[in-house]
Amino acid sequence: MPSWTDTLRFAFQPVVNLTTGGIAALETLARPETGDILAEARRDPELDGRLAVLAFRAAARKETLLPLHVNVFAATLADLGGLPRLHDAVGASERLPWEVTVDIGPPYTHVPQRALLEAVSALRAQGFRISADGIGDGDVPLRLLTDMAPDLVKLDASLLSRPAAVRSMRTLCDALGSLLTAEGVETETQCAAALAAGAQLAQGMLFAPPARIPAADVYIPPRTPVIPAAPAAGPPVRQFVRPAAVLPVTASAGQVRAMLTGRPEVSGVLLIDRSGVPVRSVHRSRFLLSMSGRYGHALYADRPAAKLGDAPRTVGVDATAWEVLDVVAVGGRDRTSDDVAVVDRAGRCVGVVRLADLVRALAESRVEEAAGLNPLTRLPGSDAITGEVDRRIADGRTFALSWLDIDHFKQVNDGAGFAAGDELIRAVGQALERAAYGSTCVGHIGGDDFLVLTETEVLDPLATSVLDLPWSAGGRPVTLSLATVVCGPGTVADHRQAAACLAPLKKAAKALHGASWVLGRAGLSGHQIRRGSGARHAQAGYAAVEPTG
Repeated sequence: MPSWTDTLRFAFQPVVNLTTGGIAALETLARPETGDILAEARRDPELDGRLAVLAFRAAARKETLLPLHVNVFAATLADLGGLPRLHDAVGASERLPWEVTVDIGPPYTHVPQRALLEAVSALRAQGFRISADGIGDGDVPLRLLTDMAPDLVKLDASLLSRPAAVRSMRTLCDALGSLLTAEGVETETQCAAALAAGAQLAQGMLFAPPARIPAADVYIPPRTPVIPAAPAAGPPVRQFVRPAAVLPVTASAGQVRAMLTGRPEVSGVLLIDRSGVPVRSVHRSRFLLSMSGRYGHALYADRPAAKLGDAPRTVGVDATAWEVLDVVAVGGRDRTSDDVAVVDRAGRCVGVVRLADLVRALAESRVEEAAGLNPLTRLPGSDAITGEVDRRIADGRTFALSWLDIDHFKQVNDGAGFAAGDELIRAVGQALERAAYGSTCVGHIGGDDFLVLTETEVLDPLATSVLDLPWSAGGRPVTLSLATVVCGPGTVADHRQAAACLAPLKKAAKALHGASWVLGRAGLSGHQIRRGSGARHAQAGYAAVEPTG
């Protein structure tokens, strides 16, 4: 009677890097020809663990250099305390544990959380990477997800129609040091949504369907490159990581040559020690030039390849793109095209980044930023501020959105001339930039209008530093008006509602004499007069106006 393994086949689906457009890994999927092995595996941890081993061996037989993903149920890990057979299978192959990601899938109901976390810790200690699968449509508790701190978080396709949820998960992933993956991407619209919401990796039929032979190329929809919002220090290096071509440090030059000549997409080989730490870096062009020279093959073929390598350039997985450029800038110019190894906290190689990917992405982000700057003040326009407002709303953060303009600016232009008016606008913009600190964002939305997005504790010093300055144009004194709306979690749905709450406050501020500032809260009627006069009938510094929310 034939064994169930005789009717079991495996298919491979690529995990795509949305920034570089390259294949980041291959997920191995069981495809039984008869019966429902996966349903049985959900009930039988031993069977599920065996499936993971078979999946790995099927991928290893394809001799792919790409990192691999294998699937297990959460209950399997908790019951087995890890995957000892998978570790043995990896050890018996030419692959390394940190080239294998264990995709942990639901259900999590009734799974002992402590046992699961101990199993995850054991897998990590062996070098395996961890992925939390089926997030958004499964039953993984958020507390457990943060305790697992997976290397990857895989979102169910249903969340792509809910960008706020994806953005929130991206924020959590950034805090955990995880990469965000969108699964089940089938259309270009879904791909654009995943990218705009902050996903760094993706899988789905759009790129390539599961196939018996691993895909060498994937379809990437044409798009205007977008770099997800990142700190001023630059986008994180994690989103540029490519799979590394690695060999043991004891490898001969002949082995390296065979790898390079057989795989033209490989730009270099990292020689690693038994722990996975990069020891030497072999650059494709320099190495092949040495080997192709007269007597080169005879001299080097059987000698250690390390003699033809260089000290590796490495950055931590938490580094930014600009920090990578700093690493590249150190040393000789002949090494500017070398791959930079990305290492985890244990110093083990998790992949490489290429200078071309970084330069392209940083250049595109600078072009986009420049296109959105106001030509007079060189401050970002309304799109940058409203985009950040939406991100803070999605993150559930309290924020203050302020509008500021110059009183009677038309009279300033008519009396002092447009040149004096332009100089005054530039000076106000510079004062706002000097007063901004922390996470404050300043934008010039046109004419004499400015937007300021900040935390509530920054409001008083910012207002004082700008409103108390002696402003003038052409020798004539000038005053400013400031209106602020404070938005707490759940009080506004998006930047449009925040702007609607701000509108009556702007009107109230302009109705006051002298330098003025009024403050309101989204969802509450009325406003507080912080600066200015002209509403003397108001009691306790408050004036009745239309509701602000």
